[in-house]
Amino acid sequence: MREDPLERLDREAREKQNNNGSLKTVTIVMAAIAAVLAIVLATIWYQKSSLVSELEQEKADLLVQIDSLQSDFSALSSDYEMINSQLDTSREQVALLIEKLKKTEATNRSKIRQYEKELGTLRSIMRSYIVQIDSLNTLNKKLTADATSARAEAAESRRANEELKGQVEDLSGKVAAGSVLKARGLHVDAYNASNRVTDRSSRTVRLLTTLSLVENELAERGPVRVYIRVKDPDGAILMNSSSRTFEFGGETLQASASREVDYEGAEVEMSIYLNDIPSYSKGIYTVEAFTTKTRLGKTELLLR
Repeated sequence: MREDPLERLDREAREKQNNNGSLKTVTIVMAAIAAVLAIVLATIWYQKSSLVSELEQEKADLLVQIDSLQSDFSALSSDYEMINSQLDTSREQVALLIEKLKKTEATNRSKIRQYEKELGTLRSIMRSYIVQIDSLNTLNKKLTADATSARAEAAESRRANEELKGQVEDLSGKVAAGSVLKARGLHVDAYNASNRVTDRSSRTVRLLTTLSLVENELAERGPVRVYIRVKDPDGAILMNSSSRTFEFGGETLQASASREVDYEGAEVEMSIYLNDIPSYSKGIYTVEAFTTKTRLGKTELLLR
């Protein structure tokens, strides 16, 4: 059965209208999807940009902190070679960490976190150095104070020892001076052949020197030999076959005569004869008495 032309035209018109409506709907849906995708992409880009900015800021902050730590290490010093050597090693580690951080992308979060841990470790090391240096400085100050005190005490001890030494030396000097054997009453007479005192040189045959060793509790006990030196008017020492030498003041002296007595601290009177001199001349004769340690005195005799 053939379709009526009018109906066919009407149907085609309705189909065309339906097709146009469907196309419009598809276009609207596609436009809506595109708009949604654009919003999503924009959101993702914004979030990514914000995250990158945050990571860049974290990297920058971390770099500032490491730079600050580097300055702290540079300013830190000590008087101890071992710590200075350790400080040099830590300074190298900080410099290396700065170089690694600068070369690392901010988006490499694992590396950034690793560097943060290294920074924390280096800070702990810095604190340990400060504690060690403070402790050593405190100890050094104490040792310095102790050394100063010890030196002061040593100086005081030396001063006291010197003072005591001086006192001992002074006392020893006084004891030594007090222990020196002394004599009194030194006198000389000339005797003739009749054993009578004379002042005639032509009649003199011997000289007799008398003296007393005075009492002295400090003087050395025991045998003491007293020497006399008799000088004639010309200054020559009178000697005979029994004359001897003795040491006095680092010199060897010639004695005219001598005698040994036992000295026990009490006063001892003694006489010393000078015999066998061929002749005596007119003038003044000088007589000196000695021991090996001291000069006991001097006297004179005038012979006419």
